[in-house]
Amino acid sequence: MGKFADCRRVVIKVGSSTLTHDTGHLNLRRIEELVKILSDFKNAGKEVVLVSSGAVSAGVAKIGLPHRPHDTAEKQATAAIGQNELMKIYSRFFADYGITIGQILMTKDVFENPERRQNAENTFNALLKFGCVPIVNENDSIATEELNFGGNDKLAAYVALVCHADILLNLSDVDGLFDSDPRKNPDACIIPRVESIDEVMAHAGGNGTERGTGGMVTKLEAARIVTEAGIPMFILNGHDPEILYTLLDGGHVGTYFVAKK
Repeated sequence: MGKFADCRRVVIKVGSSTLTHDTGHLNLRRIEELVKILSDFKNAGKEVVLVSSGAVSAGVAKIGLPHRPHDTAEKQATAAIGQNELMKIYSRFFADYGITIGQILMTKDVFENPERRQNAENTFNALLKFGCVPIVNENDSIATEELNFGGNDKLAAYVALVCHADILLNLSDVDGLFDSDPRKNPDACIIPRVESIDEVMAHAGGNGTERGTGGMVTKLEAARIVTEAGIPMFILNGHDPEILYTLLDGGHVGTYFVAKK
């Protein structure tokens, strides 16, 4: 396909279901593999921004709760605990490859306020200039809208806009967008390329997983945001981070959303 090889600034979004085991505890082997590959991206000359979910899941595991809380205050508390755990793990793994990370916690008003948006853009540019990997999450401890309705799909889209990214890679727990629900239809076929979001919205299906908050609808909404701004997007299965090398080598995997500009 040749699209990814020409991209320099890459935003990668990874969801909770990718970062955790079925038990809810962090999947350290997968996180370590993802970090290795993103470090290799940097070695290949790419600038990397990581939008990472997983704070609530990490907090739930840290304090030994039997399940993800439903109460907003408890979600915010577990996010506050888990964000610290998540960043310690990322810092340790990236340090093995000589890479420094920088944490950025964002709320929706950052994108709505021109001055704060510019400040965020300046921070991203400075971190990337220093050779760092910015790791972004919603400021879950105060941002109730995200905890109740979303996930980090839209956040990743807005981060891509603020960063002036060349591409957004959305790592999910599915191989891409299918023409029907693969959980119900074993003959469902993946849609490799999407020109129009409206034409495929009917294939979006329902909600996400127990460990996450997103679903295919939010991913398509994210795709709409970035493609209308001239940024293409892939939906890929993050359970095997090695597939990212397929893109690095010029191949195609998952579902590719064509930029409008």
